[in-house]
Amino acid sequence: MQIPALRTKRLRNAGIRINPRVPRKPASALCDKLSEYLDDQAIEEVYHAYLFGAEAHQGQRRVSGEPYINHPIAVAEILSELRLDSRSIIAAILHDVIEDTEIPAETVAREFGDEVAELVDGVSKISQIEFDSKEHAEAENLRKMLLAMSRDIRVILIKLADRMHNMRTLDALPAAKQRTIAKQTLDIYAPIANRLGLHQWSRELQDLSFHHIYPNRYRAIAKALKKRAGNRKAVVKKLRVSIERELRESGLDAKVLGRKKSVYSIYKKMSRKHRSFDELHDIYGFRIIMNSVDDCYRALGIIHNLYKPIPGRFTDYIAIPKANGYQSLHTVVFGAFGESLEVQIRTEDMNRIAEAGVAAHWIYKSGPESGATPPQLARQWLLDLLDTQQQTGNPSEFLEHLKIDLFPDEVYVFTPKGDIKKLPRGATALDFAYAVHTDIGNRCAGARINHELVSLPTVLNNGDHVEIISSDTAHPTATWLNYAVTGKARATIRNYLKSQQRYEAVNLGKRLLDRAIKTRRFGRKKLTDDQRRMLLDALGVDNWDDLLSDIGSGIRMADMVAKQLLPPPTNKDKTVTDDNDQPLAIHGSEGMLIHYARCCNPIPGDTIVGFFTTGRGIVIHTTDCPNAKGYRKQPDKWVPVEWAAEVTGHFPVNLRVEVHNKRGVLARIATVIAEQESNINNVNVDERDGKFPAIRFIVEVADRIHLAQILRQIRTEPSVIKVTRAKG
Repeated sequence: MQIPALRTKRLRNAGIRINPRVPRKPASALCDKLSEYLDDQAIEEVYHAYLFGAEAHQGQRRVSGEPYINHPIAVAEILSELRLDSRSIIAAILHDVIEDTEIPAETVAREFGDEVAELVDGVSKISQIEFDSKEHAEAENLRKMLLAMSRDIRVILIKLADRMHNMRTLDALPAAKQRTIAKQTLDIYAPIANRLGLHQWSRELQDLSFHHIYPNRYRAIAKALKKRAGNRKAVVKKLRVSIERELRESGLDAKVLGRKKSVYSIYKKMSRKHRSFDELHDIYGFRIIMNSVDDCYRALGIIHNLYKPIPGRFTDYIAIPKANGYQSLHTVVFGAFGESLEVQIRTEDMNRIAEAGVAAHWIYKSGPESGATPPQLARQWLLDLLDTQQQTGNPSEFLEHLKIDLFPDEVYVFTPKGDIKKLPRGATALDFAYAVHTDIGNRCAGARINHELVSLPTVLNNGDHVEIISSDTAHPTATWLNYAVTGKARATIRNYLKSQQRYEAVNLGKRLLDRAIKTRRFGRKKLTDDQRRMLLDALGVDNWDDLLSDIGSGIRMADMVAKQLLPPPTNKDKTVTDDNDQPLAIHGSEGMLIHYARCCNPIPGDTIVGFFTTGRGIVIHTTDCPNAKGYRKQPDKWVPVEWAAEVTGHFPVNLRVEVHNKRGVLARIATVIAEQESNINNVNVDERDGKFPAIRFIVEVADRIHLAQILRQIRTEPSVIKVTRAKG
């Protein structure tokens, strides 16, 4: 088509120097593609953006040596294949202007409108901030991009097209840089493309990444695939003709397309199943495009009648679509020539969505549609992801959650009301609870899967009916992180533990500081606001709770803080006596900032002592524990403690029982322990000799009196020689 004339006045008004030597050729091919679906006025605006961008990037060259403007034009051409609107194409041409030139966002907004400026800004990296590490910078740029995506999904389409062209031209960079960019693409951008339904883009990004990370493996598989394609070409053609004939004779109008797996998907299958290339048989398959959903199911029956289906290899994504809106029937059958074939059956609309994902529904707006569209599903995913990242302060945690949420394999489970929840493969009942609602997750105590009572770590399978059992006394613990899989569950648990730890640290710090102040002869008089401000200024702490949290966490010693606040005692200060230096009361129900040492396992009734451990709070030992003797050489970390009058909880104790080696002795001792209302956490048998083995139990007791009752009852057993409480 004819290139629009230069609009020099508008360019001058934008502050851009007109260069008559700006080549028009790079934009010609783009304008030809756009003319297939855009009107002349829109194409003229796109060409104006090209002149603007070419002038802005004048003199800049890529590492390959070509003019820089060629890259934005290539990105715009990739987007034109999806038939995106003119605003998106303009933003693609200008996507590096704000980041790599001196032109501000205000100029772009004034010249092309706020919509284009926001798209360009959403794609631009955060370059004006100094970050602690490359990982931190990567995480922050991804957060910025995801936030912009939640406002306008076209941001990620431009970014993915940008990454696509960069990957296609990656050979110009050094090998180490190639691998770094390819690894990031494989971990983040290819899964994002897949999550948004852009499967063609996802496959190309995967193959390009694989090619640069493992070039030798890529070449070997690609060569073997090309060789097999030549050998099996006739076979595939006969199978396609056979399928077309059967469908036509059944009165179905269908389009049958041959397809083969990508190099990267073949590599993944070889790695997962530990097979060589020659052992893989379902590399080739067919895609059947039907006119209606009913025709899809009829075609499935014909295929299964024509070729024997492989059990367990059929999936109905029409009845239960994927999280990104993908719909299709998938089945694997034995072909007539001994080949396993994967067959995908879908309608034309489904096929368009499978190839273009969110872009398909965004482009073709043809009235109201039933169900959630890919853009709606993508937006909900982004909002959930952004909600998760707001609870995450650590960049590495955010990247971890993002990669988990991009995990492609999914399981589909049912709520008690029959609703479907989609979770990553490997998700547990705990993940399901958080998927239903954060409050349900925080209060879950167990679950029923298919009406059977199970524990929270139970892994879910497709089709499970899941019901969560909640309790007001249940709450997240650090152990939950061991079997939580989804990013939402892990972020919520971590956030709860952090807030709970801070709450406990502030309370413990207050108790410790109050005790230290009383010891320093300050009596029961409360601190004034002036005294608090003076102390905070002296220590360089922002607020009072932060100071108490530092004390409770063991980062600061309460006695040292009290010394800065108060003058040394004088003879005139008689408000408090030494009797007020009372030990800290331990109730047994404290949280994660009161730990009981595993070396001596203190229980209520033992004489105890506390020692500060930075970041963990107070660790309680018995006074006769060998490890406690080492801490006594550090008096600044020593804290006088005692058991409170009312102690709650169950405390582990190590028991060593020497017995005669007789049948059933272990069962009888276990019965005795259970009869004393104690739980056995662990059992080990020491076979020193065959005659007198020693059995080690870890049992739960309430206090020393409870322990004495258990020991007394064990000694009554005839087979028991000796029973002692073991330490260390």
